[in-house]
Amino acid sequence: MKGRLIALDHVGEVEAAALMVDGQVEDLFVASDLPAPGTIYRAIVERPMKGQGGMFLRTPDGSAFVRQVIGLSPGQTLLVQVTGYAEPGKAIPVTAKVLFKSRYAIVTPNAPGINVSRSIKDDDLRERLLEIAHEVVDADEYGLILRSSCAGADEGEIADDIGAMLDLATQVMADATGDAEKLIEGDGPHLLAWREWTDKAEIDNADGSFERHGVLDVLDGLSACDVPLGANASMAVEPTRALVAVDVNTGGDTSPAAGLKANLAAVKDLPRQLRLRGLGGQVVMDLAPSPKKDRRQIESALRAALKRDSVETTFVGWTPLGHIELQRKRDRLPLRDLLS
Repeated sequence: MKGRLIALDHVGEVEAAALMVDGQVEDLFVASDLPAPGTIYRAIVERPMKGQGGMFLRTPDGSAFVRQVIGLSPGQTLLVQVTGYAEPGKAIPVTAKVLFKSRYAIVTPNAPGINVSRSIKDDDLRERLLEIAHEVVDADEYGLILRSSCAGADEGEIADDIGAMLDLATQVMADATGDAEKLIEGDGPHLLAWREWTDKAEIDNADGSFERHGVLDVLDGLSACDVPLGANASMAVEPTRALVAVDVNTGGDTSPAAGLKANLAAVKDLPRQLRLRGLGGQVVMDLAPSPKKDRRQIESALRAALKRDSVETTFVGWTPLGHIELQRKRDRLPLRDLLS
């Protein structure tokens, strides 16, 4: 099937959403029982973490940790937002820079100013979006970022979205005193799909959409480590306790260009494989044998793929053994844990 399709369904009792482009699953959201990124707490400060520049906080869902907050003392209340999933046994990662994010707008309390996404290049459109924003927002009290999805959107929908986020922000920011409490639940898969997958797409939200479009077969395939890369090449994506190991192989291809071809195919598909599998943290990539002169081409292809990825990932560099190191944000949980 050509084009974009969003399938909204459940896997068993678990809510899930899949984005398909030209018949291939490009992205996947699956619900979990853990606090989702975007969740907002009124937390209670407990104690500092020596040497880490942060504080432990008490929330209704357990201990949380916030960095780079000065002037806090035990017993204080603090509004914080979950930024990602914690590693097993560790505190929930949160930030004191609370954001209210929707399809068209991001409201930024305590950071005044109105900005338009840089990806919107049309000067007339930028001016019109700023006019809409100034009609709704008191820029001295709240900041606002208009997202790239505003391009081509209905002006009334944009204004309504800004207004809804401002009302929510006002309500939450005024609720800063009291005991530890969850004020806002992080968005679930279906709402995330509406918020993040904004390009024009067909939507199938009827029961059984995953089965109709082959998403269930893809989920079964993601339980295996091996990923075919065309011809005889493949890569293995294996999460360990310390890191995610990626091994690229040329298979039976012994031609001089086999290593470069396999490595380029691997780095181009790696962000998608990590997204679908919900893998983050340290990623170490053991490439197929190829000359050192090919490194620039491989790195360029990898950076281009990461730039298109929705998950923040940093290219750390090359190791003395010729491996590639990445550091990837943990904003998803491993798929194998969610569907096991």
